[in-house]
Amino acid sequence: MLLTSDSNSLPDHGIEHKQNPQYALEEPGPPVLPAGPGQPAIAEPEYLSDCSPKDRPWDEHRSQADDVAAIYSRARSSVWFSRLGERMNLCSPVLEFAWVFEKDDSSVLTPKLQKAYFCRVRHCPVCQWRRSLMWIARFLQALPHVLDEYPKARFLFLTLTLRNVAVNELRGTCAQMGKAWGRLSKRREFAAVLGWLRAVEITRGEDGSAHPHCHTLMMVSGDYFRRPDKYVTHAEWLKAWRESLRLDYDPTVYVEAVTAKRGRPAKGQRTLSGLLNAARETLKYCVKPSDMMADPSWLLELTRQVHNLKFITTGGAFKGVLRENQETDEELTLLGDGVADESPKFYFDWHRPVRRYKRRGGIIQ
Repeated sequence: MLLTSDSNSLPDHGIEHKQNPQYALEEPGPPVLPAGPGQPAIAEPEYLSDCSPKDRPWDEHRSQADDVAAIYSRARSSVWFSRLGERMNLCSPVLEFAWVFEKDDSSVLTPKLQKAYFCRVRHCPVCQWRRSLMWIARFLQALPHVLDEYPKARFLFLTLTLRNVAVNELRGTCAQMGKAWGRLSKRREFAAVLGWLRAVEITRGEDGSAHPHCHTLMMVSGDYFRRPDKYVTHAEWLKAWRESLRLDYDPTVYVEAVTAKRGRPAKGQRTLSGLLNAARETLKYCVKPSDMMADPSWLLELTRQVHNLKFITTGGAFKGVLRENQETDEELTLLGDGVADESPKFYFDWHRPVRRYKRRGGIIQ
């Protein structure tokens, strides 16, 4: 989901990044897995996905970025598209890692990403993925404070849709949805909502149309399900959304309580697992990479239509927790507690012939 506009992206400094002296290499020599006392060091596997299975998504997303970048680069009609392709080709070319101790087991070392460069093009699959992880981490960081303030709160997951539109009508349709959300938030049905995260997702129809819709994670008062004057049925949500959009047909609306287990409301400590799943669904991406790659002309028109539009909003108790317009390479790297200032660094760079991150010898200075 998106989440930022291209106006918030960094300037095109990829060439400077490639030539940055901090990436100068020492004489090649394979990094090694740290060994225990009296044990010989073991040479690392050649590829990142073999060295660290949890980092396999890097290969998938970087490969998708190559395909999306190729579409932009081949678009001769616009220098803007070509520059987006250039920037994406220079996204995350080098991943710097170090060995850090596992959070839950200080006797186990694991490779942890320390540094990377991100292009921050809105539809870059790598940046969409890292941005989603960053927002989820920020939400989880803010959640304990919010739950302390509202210990009895409950959560809903609400999806609001409307009929598919032609891709060249997306900009006006997104504006219509934004105004409709403003009207909805002022209605009686919204009175018990204490805070919310809302994200717009766009999927591609089989006929080449576009399907914009909203995913919303909402926190409601603890007595929401017990009070008839607060509880809103599915039919009431549908009617409220239809009237807010000013439609002459019934749109599709999905609403469900956030649960940790099927059929069981999330409560107490069980809330966190259900909320994590709901947050992941809300903050996942704006456009699926597979939809971007399915039709080059659809992607190009989509890019024109949604340029500079804001697709992530927050309100109430969650207002500002995602810090939507604040992101740096360090924040997208998601260092957290995994900083290893004194440890030797080793790195993997993107090897296009095999579409995998491949280890290169040497230590990053």
